[in-house]
Amino acid sequence: MLYKKKWPLLVFLVPGILFMLVFLYIPFLNNIKNSFYDMTGIVELPGMNWKFLGLDNYKKMLSDVNVRIAILNSVKMMVLTVVFEVGIGFVLAVMVSNIKKGQQFFRTVYFFPIVISATAIGLMFKLFYNYNGGMLNQILEAFGKEPVNWLKPELALLMVCVPTLWSYVGFYFVILLTGLSDISDDIYEAASIDGCTKFKQVFYITLPMMKTVIGTCVTLAVTGALKVFDLPWVMVPNGAPQGLTHFMGTYMYQTAFAMNNYDYGSTIAVVIVILGIVVAKAVDFITKERS
Repeated sequence: MLYKKKWPLLVFLVPGILFMLVFLYIPFLNNIKNSFYDMTGIVELPGMNWKFLGLDNYKKMLSDVNVRIAILNSVKMMVLTVVFEVGIGFVLAVMVSNIKKGQQFFRTVYFFPIVISATAIGLMFKLFYNYNGGMLNQILEAFGKEPVNWLKPELALLMVCVPTLWSYVGFYFVILLTGLSDISDDIYEAASIDGCTKFKQVFYITLPMMKTVIGTCVTLAVTGALKVFDLPWVMVPNGAPQGLTHFMGTYMYQTAFAMNNYDYGSTIAVVIVILGIVVAKAVDFITKERS
């Protein structure tokens, strides 16, 4: 009866559409509008109009060194998320799927970092990296080594990427493990009878049958890399040192809220969305099954 009468569907769909319209689509359209104006005054007072800038903010981005650094770091993060987050998540999922007892334990253990606030994780790793009394330097000193400035320019980006990647491995692990559970055990048993080893089964059975799920994970990973913000911002505010750890999300936030340059921050936000759509479509094209 639910599908014969369409009005019950509308009752549940309309509130969700209205919620997204008010809190997502209308603000995003306003954001696009703001990118074409000089928003120095923030609030448009009666009788005062913002100065129309046209494409000046977008032209400014072409010569902005920090934007180039942020885009390059975001691209690096995309590659790292696919290789480590999705890659390690897949390896863990394959190993756990071969365990008959205790799967729920591993699900909980690997998924646990997702439950922890990114701010808390950032503060925890910042303490690990602390030059005076940090855990890593205490280990080095225990072996008679000199302490290291883990957030110096040469290491800062890597040190920021490590906790970011670690915290999301469990997310993709759960998705991939759920996808693996949909593959019938009969297929693996037939392959074993034919002499196919476990290692070969992964390449000739698991990967082809998981292509859609892996494609979804890759899409989520690369688009998520464009939006990464909270953890890097907690560890190295303002992209310090020298802005070398800026990602698109952190540079947008610094520009809009730390520097009060709202129109330029809106421009960066628009570019983030455009890049996200382009990357998502590219990944979908690459991973899409073709007849």
